[in-house]
Amino acid sequence: MIAKTILQQIGGHRFAAMTGSHNFINLSNGLRMSLSRNKTSANRLEIIYDEGADLYNLRFYRQSINHKTFEVTTKDIKKIDGVYCDMLEDIFTDVTGLYTRF
Repeated sequence: MIAKTILQQIGGHRFAAMTGSHNFINLSNGLRMSLSRNKTSANRLEIIYDEGADLYNLRFYRQSINHKTFEVTTKDIKKIDGVYCDMLEDIFTDVTGLYTRF
């Protein structure tokens, strides 16, 4: 339910079409997605809902896999805490350079 609400707040199907984001995963308290190529090297985004503060925490990161050892490594690109729902699209555009609307 939380992941569905986050996706609606960030733009829903329009967001996915405009940004090329895919592989939306429902986390217990948020949403994870894969990002298309953008101005940062981030290829994943997690939006976690902080129920106590009624705010969101965003984590843009790069995830890579070593195909020989199958070891997964992650590198944080940008973390933003305390985001209101009406700021999600603007922050996404600022960090990635990808527009969420026409």
